Amino acid sequence: MSKTLNAYRIKKIESLGRMTAMTQEEMVAGARTVAAGLEALRAEHTQLLAGLATNTEHENEKASLVKKSIEAIDLGLGEAQVMTALASHLQSVEAEKQKLRTQVRRLCQENAWLRDELAAAQQHLQASEQRVAQLEEENKHLEFMASIRKYDSDINEESDSNRTGQGEKKREDPMVELFPDDDHDDNRNNKSMSPTPPMHFAQQVNAGYEIPARLRTLHNLVIQYASQGRYEVAVPLCKQALEDLEKTSGHDHPDVATMLNILALVYRDQNKYKEAANLLNDALSIREKTLGENHPAVAATLNNLAVLYGKRGKYREAEPLCKRALCIREAVLGRDHPDVAKQLNNLALLCQNQNKYEEVEQYYQRALEIYESKLGPDDPNVAKTKNNLASCYLKQGKYKEAETLYKQVLTRAHEREFGTIDGDNKPIWQVAEEREENKHLQKENAPYGEYGGWHKAAKVDSPTVTTTLKNLGALYRRQGKYEAAETLEDCALRSRKEGTNQTSEPRMNLKSKLFNALGINTGSNAPHQ
Repeated sequence: MSKTLNAYRIKKIESLGRMTAMTQEEMVAGARTVAAGLEALRAEHTQLLAGLATNTEHENEKASLVKKSIEAIDLGLGEAQVMTALASHLQSVEAEKQKLRTQVRRLCQENAWLRDELAAAQQHLQASEQRVAQLEEENKHLEFMASIRKYDSDINEESDSNRTGQGEKKREDPMVELFPDDDHDDNRNNKSMSPTPPMHFAQQVNAGYEIPARLRTLHNLVIQYASQGRYEVAVPLCKQALEDLEKTSGHDHPDVATMLNILALVYRDQNKYKEAANLLNDALSIREKTLGENHPAVAATLNNLAVLYGKRGKYREAEPLCKRALCIREAVLGRDHPDVAKQLNNLALLCQNQNKYEEVEQYYQRALEIYESKLGPDDPNVAKTKNNLASCYLKQGKYKEAETLYKQVLTRAHEREFGTIDGDNKPIWQVAEEREENKHLQKENAPYGEYGGWHKAAKVDSPTVTTTLKNLGALYRRQGKYEAAETLEDCALRSRKEGTNQTSEPRMNLKSKLFNALGINTGSNAPHQ
């Protein structure tokens, strides 16, 4: 019996050793199995004890041993029950632990959501602060513009005499936008130029680059006042915009280059050529850095700089700048783009001032081909280019070629106004030559007014047609055709008088054209200059 009990204890100790390497579930299952075995063993010992109670005293000793064994079994059962209870407790603790973990995960998720909400709220706050700062800046601009309203006058109430004075000064020939016409050679080098028209001003400044919306109003005011010759208002406005741009965007920014271009053109119209050249060189450097050396805006700045040098008589310095602008526009826009033709006209005029007539003819002829093929024979630029090419022929003594071009311009203007030419519908140059022939034949010329009032047609392409009339009249005088010359000169004079007596274009229409050139409202880009 003692051997059996010892073997059980050894087995129990070994099982306890193995239990240390078991999982909680395995330990509980083993404890339950041991408890069941101990229950069975106690039942056997109880039966043995009952059987020994009826025997002799010799077996009392055995009975005591059985009792001790039963007590050991009871002790083992107690330990098994304790282990089972402990396992149940651990299970409940683990369940509570899992529950707490679930709560922790939920709290972490809620915390992350709250962090996202906080970040979104901070972004909204920053956006609101930026909007407030922008509104404050716009408010400052509005206050500044309100402070200079006293300089503003109602353009719609200006007298016709003021309009006439400005109309006589302004040149409307946009081939070079800045150089005088060929019939004003005495003003070519050092004479003071009139303010640049708003449409041309916007084209020269904004070619290839869009002005930001927050500065358009200020830019438009600068261009408007500069086009009116009111530099005492335009210059402070321009400097204010330039200062604001450099504070917000830094000096090397395309918007700063655009503003430098505007200020340079204002200085140029004031004959402050040195200041204008410095600003244009600065703008060119910025645009080359930020937009690239082959950007249309770089070509526009090069062209403006070339024109500035041309106005100062520095034609050799201006020519390579103009050629570089031409190369950029050919590369970006194509060789047959109308803006390339504009650049060819500028280059031809620079070469003409250097007496490079062969190159001048090539440039004008190529520009003329582009205009006729892309814009059609009735485009005003066709007549202007023919007029300039004819002036080049005149300087070389090629009077026949010049006369042909002048007649083409006048004939086309007549056809657009009065229809197909026939025996009763003659262009003004033919009328002039008939009057010259009648004078030689000693025939009486009818009053000029009976010839259909051709002078009204001169307004079709004014001032190009008017200039053509004057140039062809001068050519007739060289040829001794004085009656024909007087006829054309009279027609040109009537055209100019009627043009100045007509009501000028409404201011709102002028602003509308300016806004279109700047890309405002309509969203269209300004044409390249």
